[in-house]
Amino acid sequence: MQLQKIINDPVYGFITIDDGLVFKIVAHPYYQRLRRITQMAMAHLVYPGAIHTRLQHSLGAYHLMCNALNELKNKGIAISKEEEQGAKVAILLHDVGHGPFSHALENVLIEGMHHEEISLLLMQDLNKQFNGELQMALDIFTNAYPKKFLHQLVSGQLDVDRMDYLTRDSFFSGVSEGVIGYDRIIKMLTVHNGELMVEEKGIYSIEKFLVARRLMYWQVYLHKTVLCAEQMLQLIIKRAKHIKAFTCTPLNKFINADIRNVTLAEFCRLDDYDVVAAIKEWCMHEDKVLSILSDGIINRRLFKIKFFGEPVNEQLVAEKRAALMEQLNINYEDARWLAVTGEAVSNTYNFEDEHIKILFKDGTVKTISEVDNALINQNMKSKVKKYYICYLR
Repeated sequence: MQLQKIINDPVYGFITIDDGLVFKIVAHPYYQRLRRITQMAMAHLVYPGAIHTRLQHSLGAYHLMCNALNELKNKGIAISKEEEQGAKVAILLHDVGHGPFSHALENVLIEGMHHEEISLLLMQDLNKQFNGELQMALDIFTNAYPKKFLHQLVSGQLDVDRMDYLTRDSFFSGVSEGVIGYDRIIKMLTVHNGELMVEEKGIYSIEKFLVARRLMYWQVYLHKTVLCAEQMLQLIIKRAKHIKAFTCTPLNKFINADIRNVTLAEFCRLDDYDVVAAIKEWCMHEDKVLSILSDGIINRRLFKIKFFGEPVNEQLVAEKRAALMEQLNINYEDARWLAVTGEAVSNTYNFEDEHIKILFKDGTVKTISEVDNALINQNMKSKVKKYYICYLR
């Protein structure tokens, strides 16, 4: 009797798991931990519905991968059962290395290490636990497998990861600008010369996908209040490390121990709940800076934030810090933690790395930016950068 599990997803309806290895991975503690990692970090402070998790996103990306593989097979693309399973496992685990609050605390809890590196370590560990069954998935994930298009479906300019997070984040935040025609894009996918491409009929769907991504970044991911809250969250962890603040949660080892001694198992015991519990503890901490920052996150007393088109004037920063010194009776070093600067960067389409390629009926291939009358053209090549200052009101 074939194993089949059905999951009811609010975005796509029913998601089917009919592979024994996939089911074992979903049931594993490494994967179940993703239930306790929010997808959009502090965005819920602006969009209250945006409290979905990395597990939901992972299952959604898995569902789109299943659809994409079926579509390619229907078009005569050779994909073996082992390759199909490997691609599904690769996308299922592509985000398993995310720490608490996803991107917001990346390089803060564990400095100099991106979540992709931790995902790879966890996949390698799972491969040992499952006696080498994940080797195909590892090869696809690391782009070591000869069929490049399988890796492109996992990680590329037009991967199913992006298709799901735009669709899902738009759904849960209520921001309709992020809605994309993911089903039509998948229908238009094809493989030419071993690379993932889009049929000519899908040009407009791709342009809408890229514009939706741009709008979602500035309206949701880089929304000024979201940026401000995530800066405060980062400052809490940095300040806690700076003063060696104790917490009775698993976060303590990441604050007070040598991070090089942290094991994968200890990393996987850490999630959003531990960070929130620690922040609640620190609301009453004797360190004034840490308590102010912590209370600000718990009770949504967020910093004021202002955007600028050029780097923030140093005199303005000095004035804000001087005012805080007087207001709170603190020294300049402490005031620096309560008035900080930063920059937000986004671009619609990466012209330098991999390109989205369009396959025309006559067999010619063009990138989306080279298509006649393309909406995505060289004028959109440059990154949009905004500078900002955050400070205690």
